[in-house]
Amino acid sequence: MDIVNEQRKKIHPHKFTLWVGLGSIIMMFAGLTSAYVVKRDQPGWTSFFIPRAFWYSTAVILTSSLTIQMALKAFKDREMLRYRNLMSTTAVLGIVFVLLQWVGFRSIWDSGITFHGSGGGQFLYIIAGLHAAHVMGGIIPLVVMVGKAYGSRVRSYNSTPVEIMSTYWHFVDLLWLYLFVFFMMIK
Repeated sequence: MDIVNEQRKKIHPHKFTLWVGLGSIIMMFAGLTSAYVVKRDQPGWTSFFIPRAFWYSTAVILTSSLTIQMALKAFKDREMLRYRNLMSTTAVLGIVFVLLQWVGFRSIWDSGITFHGSGGGQFLYIIAGLHAAHVMGGIIPLVVMVGKAYGSRVRSYNSTPVEIMSTYWHFVDLLWLYLFVFFMMIK
């Protein structure tokens, strides 16, 4: 019995790896946003406006965080039809988020804030590009999980992959909220 209790106390190796990765991503974005704050006082630094598309994309990613949490609950309750629908919805919302981000950054670019112009533009596009890469790093496994959910193979009811995906998705959601508030305050 002690062995069973000891096994329950251990963190799954994939979850541990995820948390180590998330820690390094946090450090990277903390470093980039700190550098942005330090560099913004340099001559020639250009401010930018917050496009309306960012507000919409924020609502979309918050909604996707809700749908993935509901999908995790549906999976644990073995409501597979609901799970499939919610995971599909989350993947679509993730794609909509990326498209809205593209629209928002396109309007910033069109306003004259380019990568080659000011230091502000360079930091802005690097930070946003890295976040977009991490969102795409979540959309791809989401699509794979949706495909598996609709597949005809025998299903495993191990919730660990869904828990990992949910944790990662919540993380990119919170990371965007941090960046959004950061950009609003620092412009």
